[in-house]
Amino acid sequence: MTDIPDLPEFLDKQCYGFDDLRRIVAILRAPGGCPWDAEQTHESIRKNFIEETYEAIEAINKGDDALLCEELGDVLLQVALHTEIARERGAFGWEQVTDGICRKLIERHPHVFGATQVTGVGDVLLNWDAIKRRSKGQASTGQAMESVPRELPALMRAEKLQKKAAKIGIGENDLNGAMGALLFSAVQVARLLPGCDAELVLAEAADKFLEQVKAQESA
Repeated sequence: MTDIPDLPEFLDKQCYGFDDLRRIVAILRAPGGCPWDAEQTHESIRKNFIEETYEAIEAINKGDDALLCEELGDVLLQVALHTEIARERGAFGWEQVTDGICRKLIERHPHVFGATQVTGVGDVLLNWDAIKRRSKGQASTGQAMESVPRELPALMRAEKLQKKAAKIGIGENDLNGAMGALLFSAVQVARLLPGCDAELVLAEAADKFLEQVKAQESA
């Protein structure tokens, strides 16, 4: 077992906190810890992150608080593992992770932490989008659309692309219809071409839509 001076006391705690999680993950990956945990990398556990997130979503859909509590812990473990792996190679640590998200929340809520006035949720979302684009150096909607990760499920990515395009009036009046046409096209191609992946077809359709928006913006 890992040599921890106060191990008996540590194992007999009535309630563990966030710092305890960080310590446990570090112990698991340290020499004398767990061989499996020690050999993991960002790449080897990236799918685990996705799976744990979907399980948390399942708990939300079921309205199961006990399950949600458990699954959020599993998601937090993934954050802890990735942060510890990064810390070990000198990339960043917990301080950078927490500092970054705190600064982002403060920056994107000027109506709470600054003098900006809002009249409702609509203004909040507009401000958030404008601040995000400015902080990421996105001068056009096309650039904002390009920042939508291709790793998202094709349907989710296509929906996000459509919503961003709608902000400049592209498909604004028939967003649902355009989305439906995109889905219909993907399904039909999949049916007509045996072995075709509808996810891939939809992803390619979304790529074409992005290029059309960029072309329209630059025209």
